[in-house]
Order: sequence, then C-alpha cells, then structure tokens
Amino acid sequence: MSTRMFLGLVCSLVVMPQGLADYPAKPVRIIEPFGAGGGPDIIARAISPKLTALWGQPVTVENHPGAGSTAAPALVAQLPADGYTLLVNTSAQAYSAALLKNLPYDPLNDFIPVAPLTSQPYVLVAGTSSGIASVRDLIAAAKAKPGELKFGSAGIGTGTHLGAEKFNLATGIKAVHVPGNTTPEAIADTVAGRTTYLITPISYALADIRAGSLRALGVTTNTRSPLLPEVPMIAEAGVTGFDYPIWYGVWVRAGTPAGVVDKLAKDIDQVLAAPDMRDWLAKHGANPMSMTQPEFAHFVVSESENAARIIKAAGIKPR
Repeated sequence: MSTRMFLGLVCSLVVMPQGLADYPAKPVRIIEPFGAGGGPDIIARAISPKLTALWGQPVTVENHPGAGSTAAPALVAQLPADGYTLLVNTSAQAYSAALLKNLPYDPLNDFIPVAPLTSQPYVLVAGTSSGIASVRDLIAAAKAKPGELKFGSAGIGTGTHLGAEKFNLATGIKAVHVPGNTTPEAIADTVAGRTTYLITPISYALADIRAGSLRALGVTTNTRSPLLPEVPMIAEAGVTGFDYPIWYGVWVRAGTPAGVVDKLAKDIDQVLAAPDMRDWLAKHGANPMSMTQPEFAHFVVSESENAARIIKAAGIKPR
C-alpha cells in the first residue's frame, strides 16, 4: 500500500508536462480549512507576502472552514490543476484518508503533496469547570467513570481527533468522541462543559487558557512549547513516551504540471529557510520542516498509515 501510493504520487509528476516557464503569471490563492487565527491560517499569511515578493504576483489567503475541516480540500479538488490554487492543511489531510471514506474527494489520490511547512505541539486542555487540573487528574476521572467522559475534536479524522484517540490508547481510558465542525466550536464545547477535554492547536486555545476558562494540562510533543513554557509535556506528566506533533504542508490538485510543482516546492523551501522567517517561526513555537517533494509525498503516505494503525487499535470503523 505504501509503495503503491507513493509511486502513484511521484509518477503523477513524471508523466505531467512541464509547467510554463513564466509561472506564476497571475495571482495565486492559498486556501486553508480551519479559519482565521488557526495555525494553517497564521503560517499561510506569514509565507504569502514572501512568495508575493519572490514571484512578483499577489498571493492571497482564503479561509474555508467547515464540514469537519474538509470544506477547503473539497473546494481545491474542484478547481483547475494549474498551480494557481494551493491548499495549506494540517496532518488531517493525511489522517482523513485512513478514516473518512465518504468524502467528495480522495485526500491522497486527488492531491499532490508539494512541501512541508512546520511542526509544533498541540495542547491537551480541560474546561476549568471540570475541576481537572492535570493529566493525572484527567486519567483518574476517566478511569473512575469508564465511557462517560466526553472529548471533543475539530472533526472526525482530524489531527485533534486522532491525537485524542492516541492519548486514550496510551493511558488506557475510555471516553466518548463528540466531534465539532471547526476548532473554535470544539473549544467552545469544552469551555461550556459539553465535553471534558480536547487536544487542540495552541494558537486556538491561548486566549481561553489565559482567560482561565481552559486549563492546559500538557503539550503533545517531546519538548515544551515557548508559547506555554510553564505547561509540561504529556510525556513528563505521566504518559511516558507520548509524542504527537501537528504538522502543516502545502498540496495542489493532482494533475498540476510537474514543472509547477517543482518550482512551488523549491520556492516554499527557500522562503522557510530565510533567517527572518526562521526567527518568526521560533517566536510562534513552530519548527520548520525541510524535505524534497518526493520525500514529503512519502511522508504523507506514512502518516496516513500511522493514522490507520491508531484507528484500528481504537476499534474505530472507517466511515
């Protein structure tokens, strides 16, 4: 499965005619699926002016949240395969392929992975009204009431969903999944007490954490976040070895000319490597990722397979 899918992604580039030498010759759109203020929106708006300067063409960012964060990929999958519409998405692009079988697009076959952007931690949060103040508190509460606690997500098959399932498996707890349609909706449910806990991108949760309506229990990677330096890693808060970053990348519709894909990959890597961009990313708690286009294509497939293993272990049926 891995080899076949990877070869398909790369071979789709080999057989495509080369893109025009003057690409881009008109404005380029970046579409992202999580809404203003989310990680993909923030990174897209950071790189868009750099690409504008590099290309001499406007690069704009559009938010298309909804449908469990699948509205934006569905839109891009319907647009021309010419490189003038880019999808900036999270690891959910890979994960959804393992779980969601009724999408109006194929997350792997209908898109070409172009370039990775950054990786960073999620944060595990609980509503302050729940009285849960630590990872150990959450585990104890869940084990005291098996199958009664509820956890939220930005949608079925998203990174927030799979992250929570991985946490549940690692801690041996049983809880009920209550998916939202967007990350803000999922956070609002946890703040209001409709769900008890949630794994979410830090950028979305910061305001509520600082306001005291959410309590940050732990970050999901094996290093702390400079955005929440006082919050422990889940791995040091009682779940040894837990490591689950969120990563962002750029995709285009399958069929985009190979020359265009190659130029996009190299130019995006160049933008991310600039010293001022590295400084900006560090301040925002993000680690730049650097891979060739074939390496990123292989990475996306392997991440989808990792998600499939979590889904199987959790006893979740693809839908």
